[in-house]
Formats: sequence, C-alpha cells, structure tokens
Amino acid sequence: MDNIVTIQNVKKVFNKTTALEDVSCSVCRGEIFGLLGPSGAGKTTIINILTGQIPVTAGQVKILGVSTSQLTNTQYSQMGMVLDNSGLYKRLSTYDNMFLFAQIYGVSKNKISETLEKVGLLASAKKPVGKLSKGMQKRLVLARAILHDPKLLFLDEPTSGLDPTTMGEIHKLIFSLRENGSTVFLTTHNMEEASKLCDHAALLNNGKIVEYGVPKELCRRYDMDKSIRILLKCGEELHLASTKASAGRIAELFEQNQVASIHSSEPNLESVFIKLTGRELT
Repeated sequence: MDNIVTIQNVKKVFNKTTALEDVSCSVCRGEIFGLLGPSGAGKTTIINILTGQIPVTAGQVKILGVSTSQLTNTQYSQMGMVLDNSGLYKRLSTYDNMFLFAQIYGVSKNKISETLEKVGLLASAKKPVGKLSKGMQKRLVLARAILHDPKLLFLDEPTSGLDPTTMGEIHKLIFSLRENGSTVFLTTHNMEEASKLCDHAALLNNGKIVEYGVPKELCRRYDMDKSIRILLKCGEELHLASTKASAGRIAELFEQNQVASIHSSEPNLESVFIKLTGRELT
C-alpha cells in the first residue's frame, strides 16, 4: 500500500522550546492511523504541520504526495478536518451550516441531506446549531468534514468529552469512512478508543515517538507477565503461567465445568505507554 502521509525526522521548535524531536512515521492509504499521547505531547503540533498551518524547523513532511510547504487547493480539497475549533455558526440551522460548506466545496445540495443522515442529524436539519447537544455538534463538525468525500480525514480528539453512546456512533462512522476508501489520521489520549479503531498507532511522549505498531501486537510485545487468569464459578481466581505445563490444569478445569472466564495477561495500550514513559496519560 502506498503512503498518503510521510513524516521524516521532523523537528519543531517554538522560540527556544522543542515541541517535536526527530519524529518519523507514515500512514498508508485506506487505514485508520492513531497518534496517541497525553495533552502537551505534541499531537496537535503534528496535525498543524500536516495541514500546512505551521512549518517544520527541520525534516520533511509529505501529504498526498506533496510537501506540506507546497500545499494548494488541490490537496486541501481532498482533506477533511475535525479540529478543536469547530467554527460552527450557532445561530444558523444545521442544514445552513452544511450549505455554506457545500458552496465552498462545490458540492451538490443533495449531498447535504445524505451526509446529515449518515451522522444521524437529518431530523435536526432545521434546528439552530446553538440548540444542539455537545454530541450532536461534534457529529455536525464531522458531517461537515466528510461532506466532500475527502481522501484524508484528520480527527483531533473527535470524541473528547462525549458520552459512551455518542462515542460509539462516531466510531461506527469512522469505520464506515475507512470502508469507503478514506484514510483517517486520528489523535487521541484515549487508549481504549485507539485499540478499537486503529490499524496502526504511534505513541507520542514529550515530542518523541516512543513506539509504533499494530495496537494488539504492541500489547503482546510488552507482555512481561505472560500469565493466564482464570475465574472459577465458585469465585476463586487462579493465576497460571502461560506455559505448556499449565495446559493440563486448564483442560482439567474446563472438563470439570469450573471455569467462569479466562483471560491472558496482555497489557492494554495505556499500560504499555506507562511502562515506556513512566507517566500517566492524563
């Protein structure tokens, strides 16, 4: 698969403060890529560089085959962005907010209702945006970003502060975007979300990528415990070594119908991040 985003040895310095140091990664066409880390790690700085809002101090960045220092309307017309600053017009209706961007993108008005239906907002098309819930406004920002069927979609903390139901709806939409051929570049500090969504993930800490890979493979890579936890129906919990010697004991418990649940010891992404950096995500 070809790369739609390539970041090579990027450094970014603001005044005398180094925000990014020797950052390298790539994003394949048609995947969901996650840039993960706590607030202040440098995630938004990378998004700003990729979208051409700020230059790099050193290194090279290409997006859609073009250096970010040379982006034109041709590339921007193939991008969608959901950033912190939503820029919604609160007094206008949901539909009219979409209509403004349909004119900017040169998209048919027919596409507006189709896109609002995708994000579950068609019934609220006539409602002023200021009267929408926070979750509905988030979905409207996402609808606006995908109105023109972008090849590359940037999502900067897209589900931050949302309830689990709304978060689940946005996750389904992100998956559907990938299935329809879009590439998604996601930033989040929610490691559970990243594990669920991302094909590949990079862990960012203090402006440096400390690890990269497929989320499940990263978790297995840092499984130092290598044990199996078995909860018995009687309530007792057993911890057995993940070795051939334990196989007979586990089989015996299943034959005796004593097992309520069984889990291996792989850490989650948050545990991996803490192991690598010694710091929490929040």
